[in-house]
Amino acid sequence: MERQTITIEQCDFPAFRIWNGWLLLTAGDYPSGHFNMMTVSWGFMGIIWNRPIIQAVVRPTRHTYGFMEKAGDFTLSAFPQKYQPTLAMLGSKSGRDIDKVKESGLTPLPGRKTKSPAFDEAELIIECRQVYFNDLDPNHFLADYIQKEYNQDYHRFYFGEVLDIQGTRDYIRQG
Repeated sequence: MERQTITIEQCDFPAFRIWNGWLLLTAGDYPSGHFNMMTVSWGFMGIIWNRPIIQAVVRPTRHTYGFMEKAGDFTLSAFPQKYQPTLAMLGSKSGRDIDKVKESGLTPLPGRKTKSPAFDEAELIIECRQVYFNDLDPNHFLADYIQKEYNQDYHRFYFGEVLDIQGTRDYIRQG
């Protein structure tokens, strides 16, 4: 996939669309081959602490959680529509049980600013350095529908400062 560097000022991706289309969260160490990825569809993008920040959530029961705890960074990759079946598989099967890279057929590549890898087939790659985390506290739920999303397996919120963005022309603001 042909991508180019995109600055924060140039990037053009509606947050609701990009999260709804699923992203692949990857954490670990590319040089050693010790990393895991999972499909995510919940998160936020914006400016916090005067920095571009992405907030991704991972449940402690997920295999990727241990990689997030150790890595200190992560990548998010967006793929063309034809990869939706692959993303569905990567979100439903655990790296504890299968070799996700082999099963997916995706091609890992080193991050430019992170040890966590991204994937050659991605049309958008966002590399982030972890700067903060917080655990979801169900005592703070103000809406009844939130608890219905959980079975006592509450997410950890990871805030990542955006270090690098690479994408196709579709992700660059025109004009």
